[in-house]
Amino acid sequence: MDYLIAAAAALAGYLIGSISFTRIITSFKAPGKEVKEDEVKVEGTDMSYKVTAFGATAASMKHGPKVGCSIGIADMIKVAVPVLVFRLLFPGEPYIYICAAAGMLGHNWPIYYRFKGGRGISAYYGGIFVIDWLGALATMIAGMLFGFFVIRDFFVAYMAGLWFIIPWAWFTTHRYDYLAYTIAVNIMYMTAMIPDIKQYVKIRKHTKVTTRMVLETSPMGRGMLKISEWFRSRFIRNRS
Repeated sequence: MDYLIAAAAALAGYLIGSISFTRIITSFKAPGKEVKEDEVKVEGTDMSYKVTAFGATAASMKHGPKVGCSIGIADMIKVAVPVLVFRLLFPGEPYIYICAAAGMLGHNWPIYYRFKGGRGISAYYGGIFVIDWLGALATMIAGMLFGFFVIRDFFVAYMAGLWFIIPWAWFTTHRYDYLAYTIAVNIMYMTAMIPDIKQYVKIRKHTKVTTRMVLETSPMGRGMLKISEWFRSRFIRNRS
């Protein structure tokens, strides 16, 4: 491995990953208004869930799911593109793992915005889809199934895809660089998620948390709710 190329991969990944599409896109949507921390009312309770990340979730709460979805896609692309460049230029080399991990680091702790960024799930998938699209899909589906049907907790389903990529990387490739990458992204993601995990545990102590409550706290969750409601309405309409 050439350490100068490795440094270039890390620098490119971090600087591009630090671009905050949440701030850029919402500045066009609402000029002069910054994305700030907000709170989501926990349905059926007098409690609220404070959103502290500057990512697609915060934008979705302020401007709707379409804006949140657009930001999520842009965040995936900003990591995927430099990773793809290094994959094409240096096939078989570990630079793609360095670039992808640095992209997620930049997204979570961006140098341009006083290190206040998102949680990194979109950035992670942007990198992993280029590195190993099959592993990304397999672990994402396995994580959702595990969370929904084994643990019966959407919060676990949301995170388990990243957990499962660690054994997948080792048992399918036996590459230490790939394994190190999967461990690194998990550490970054879980570190960024600490405020959310603390709030989730607190809410669970005071009330029975339903799947819908958790789904309402993220744009992806609200999207899943809308899809399920659409299917339910279509099914009921067709049966009636």
